Amino acid sequence: MQTPTDLDVLRRRVQQAIDEQIAGATQSLAAIGAETEPLLSAVSGLLSGGKGLRAGFLYWGYRAAGGGDSDALVRLAASMEFFQGAALLHDDVMDRSDTRRGMPSAHRAVAALHHARDWAGDADRFGEGTAILAGDLCLTWCDELYATCGLPGDELARGRRLFDLMRTQLMGGQFLDLLESARGWDGLDLEARVASARKVIRFKSAKYTIEHPLLIGALVGGAPKESLAPLSDYGLALGEAFQLRDDLLGVFGDPEATGKPAGDDLREGKRTVLVAYALDAASPTDRATVEALLGRDDLEFAGVEAIRQVLVGTGAVDRVEGLITALADDARKAVEQARETGHYDSSALDVLEALVAVSTARHS
Repeated sequence: MQTPTDLDVLRRRVQQAIDEQIAGATQSLAAIGAETEPLLSAVSGLLSGGKGLRAGFLYWGYRAAGGGDSDALVRLAASMEFFQGAALLHDDVMDRSDTRRGMPSAHRAVAALHHARDWAGDADRFGEGTAILAGDLCLTWCDELYATCGLPGDELARGRRLFDLMRTQLMGGQFLDLLESARGWDGLDLEARVASARKVIRFKSAKYTIEHPLLIGALVGGAPKESLAPLSDYGLALGEAFQLRDDLLGVFGDPEATGKPAGDDLREGKRTVLVAYALDAASPTDRATVEALLGRDDLEFAGVEAIRQVLVGTGAVDRVEGLITALADDARKAVEQARETGHYDSSALDVLEALVAVSTARHS
């Protein structure tokens, strides 16, 4: 049984499975020719060096259900990273993000290649089109890796319905995020604004980051459906806490650690729980400042700093920190409830408990 200190070992094994899948897919595209290299690079560049959290939760869900370690299990876990890759590639296009993990986002990198080679047409549209296709490839390879990982077919069948549900609900969550930005918060009180932001978190992030991978792993590993409630509670609580931490890092994080420019979420006009709390407690002058600056593409450091001061001064940051702490506590309680069912391996549950702190740490 691996321990929390062995998470780096699992991450390296997952990376190897990712690399092997891409290498095999490269052979499938060989008939087209070397022209597909920018498309493949968009995927391989993104999927190198990630945290591997989603793969980790699937792996430990399987182990918690009593399943043993195997390379086939690691390949199944790696399918979650291709799914995340698709989400990130598409999300960066929708958000017009310039960077990802400290490097140019895929659509920006391909646009730069277009410029460098003096190709015809609009470079930005070419880059965006390539990134969308790369994301579609990730979805294809996610499904392929799930089906061909090497675990018995009857085991995989136990998790297939939830695997499909995860992919469908994430697309709905992505659309919900777009919709919330488009229709805004006019006429909504604090409770409604927070509820709206948390609904986006649940369906765009929490479920596919933790709850669904964990439950897929547990189902494939043989966990009885009637025992899954504590794992679901754990995944939803920790998944929301994870995203709330990401929201704070999106405003206050060190770009060297987060891999994204400081204040990127502010430029994108993200309507987060953090912003909802700030607008509710702000003075009329501070509220006007936030509303005037939030969502501006040309927001510079001075504007970012002005919004940061409001977020801190209104107590919004402290309120979000308190919510993260409460959700993390809920996740730990859910682990204890899972122990009480008698259906789960205690050592694997120890790892899930340790992952609460890993997932909510105050750094990238």
